[in-house]
Amino acid sequence: MSSPSSTKPDTSATAPLEGDDGTAVPAGKVRLPPMVWLLGAVAFLMGTSEFVVSGLLPEISGALGVSVSSAGTLITAFAVGMMIGAPVMAVATQRLPRRSALVAALLVFAAGHVLGALSSDRGLALVGRFAAALGNGTFWAVGAVVATAAAGPAASTRAMGVMVGGITLANIVGVPLGTATGQLSGWQAPFWMLAVLAVAAAVVVARQLPADTTRADTSLRAEAAALRHPRLWLVYLAIALVQAGIMASYSYVAPLLTDRAHVATAVVPLAMLGFGVGALAGTTVGGRLGDRRPYATLIPATALTAALLGAITLWATDSVVAVVLVVLLGGAGFAGNPIVVGEVVRIAGAGRSLPMALATSAFQVGIAAGSWLGGIALTSGLGLQGPSLAGFAFALAALLPLGLLAASHREAATARS
Repeated sequence: MSSPSSTKPDTSATAPLEGDDGTAVPAGKVRLPPMVWLLGAVAFLMGTSEFVVSGLLPEISGALGVSVSSAGTLITAFAVGMMIGAPVMAVATQRLPRRSALVAALLVFAAGHVLGALSSDRGLALVGRFAAALGNGTFWAVGAVVATAAAGPAASTRAMGVMVGGITLANIVGVPLGTATGQLSGWQAPFWMLAVLAVAAAVVVARQLPADTTRADTSLRAEAAALRHPRLWLVYLAIALVQAGIMASYSYVAPLLTDRAHVATAVVPLAMLGFGVGALAGTTVGGRLGDRRPYATLIPATALTAALLGAITLWATDSVVAVVLVVLLGGAGFAGNPIVVGEVVRIAGAGRSLPMALATSAFQVGIAAGSWLGGIALTSGLGLQGPSLAGFAFALAALLPLGLLAASHREAATARS
């Protein structure tokens, strides 16, 4: 059982925030501090880095003299770096002031891109991607804590909406721009750009973030104690299942649109852009509603995600219908992201970087599992209906941990009233 000190954040952190029990919290009227927007801009860089390689695989494979599938291991290396590196780096930097940890994360991130840009073989490029992922994981473990602390309890989910929105915006603007730059100026060009921007961001963070000399108990024991909450692991499970549901289908959206819905190849990027715009809208709405009504927002969004994946499985044979469903999937699927991250902060308590790092790992586990199992479904007898059907099963399964979380949430609210 958790000690009283470890369980206290779970109730005290949520008490002024829970709007599902009727408590009115004008979170939407709270002005977010500039630091939150700065961290959202850094998240934009991180998101661009994570996904831009996908658009440059032909150029990278040609430059490194390997197959496209072999070049694709650069994506795998980044995912593994995020899954493993986020919690490991959270522990390694726990005694550093948060400002120092963020600056170090950005410098490691920049160094990884410099190493990647200078690579002439796949091995060195893999090391660079892994280093960049370590920086990315450290940023999320520490940056999310800084953002939610700066925003305050009444606007913590909105703050996470800004950070998650940075990644979403990266898919809409950063990744296409980076891909075009790499195609025109060589695949190393976006790597150099990201390195320079990361160093510039490190300078701004060092100047704008106050020195942190009054951190809460940062011992490994205190961090581990925060992980004893059963609700926290239900949140992690929900994160992984929802992400797996989305990525099982979205990873294979191109063949779905072209081969099943008979969409012209030239329209596929526009459909993907629509997905990104929908995701940005969903993240924004979820971030605004989640502070007052986390589960009253999260469960319907997840149920709608499952319904849309089911609709894609059954009816995405018409080009217009398929594109509309893909765009709506972006909105519903991403609406819960800032809410679940905000729940990690509320349950574990403010200032805990290891629980936040494990949330990052949960996202990556879901992305990897969804893409992998979606691919297996695609090659099965289900064919083009397989990925979305697998996604439907994942999203439907996510409603179980979310239902349990909502029930305990209501019980806690009743006990306080």
